[in-house]
Amino acid sequence: MLRSRSTIAGIRRVLRSALGNAVREELISKNVAALTTLPSASKTKKKRQHVVWGVDEARKFLEHLRTENDPLYAAYVLILVLGLRRGGVLGLAWDCVDLGGEQVWISHQLNRVRGELLHRETTKTDDSTASLPLLGLCITALKHRQRTQDDARKAAGTKWKKSDLVFTTRNGTPIEPRNFNRSFEVQCRKAGVPRIRVHDTRHTCASLLAALDVHPRVAMRILRHSQISMTMDVYTQIPSPETRKALDRLNASLNG
Repeated sequence: MLRSRSTIAGIRRVLRSALGNAVREELISKNVAALTTLPSASKTKKKRQHVVWGVDEARKFLEHLRTENDPLYAAYVLILVLGLRRGGVLGLAWDCVDLGGEQVWISHQLNRVRGELLHRETTKTDDSTASLPLLGLCITALKHRQRTQDDARKAAGTKWKKSDLVFTTRNGTPIEPRNFNRSFEVQCRKAGVPRIRVHDTRHTCASLLAALDVHPRVAMRILRHSQISMTMDVYTQIPSPETRKALDRLNASLNG
């Protein structure tokens, strides 16, 4: 597990003190912790850097999923456009989706905890109980998901496990979080985009909203910013005309 330089320094300090006491008590002959050196700050910072998608890579990834008719592509739309976490997407229920009212509530999380798959209510905070606006791209993706799930239900017949979850397996059971990650990695490779973690897609959300011409006040709600100035800092990064045209084509293909 990667640790920060300050954490490593703290661990080294404790060991050096403990081994120093052991030397004074003649339990050991040398304080080996005193001979160690800390990694340079620049190297530690470099290791923590992650690859982040730009708008074009996000568009390319979603267009690939649409072409393949991937049953989970709506999940990745929600992650990229609304910045949702994996647990929130996998735990999303249809009764928390209002397509007509164009809003969604993230009230539950689906995570594997100590070997058990748990569908639990999120911690009650102002952010977690507030609705998020559903943009046109998200609405179209979720309508497509409804049709996909209906087809899967009919194909499964008596094997279908009834639940209200938006994203399920072909038999209606919850999706294993690790399998979701594996599917994401496979599709990254097929789409020809840099391989990143599912969690890192959240960093693309702000720039994607700006490129989609989402109103700053709406983006402020989605990004959970406390001040509009934070949102406007992102919106100063105006995407190129080529990027806007590519996103227009994505919207057209999704609506089609």
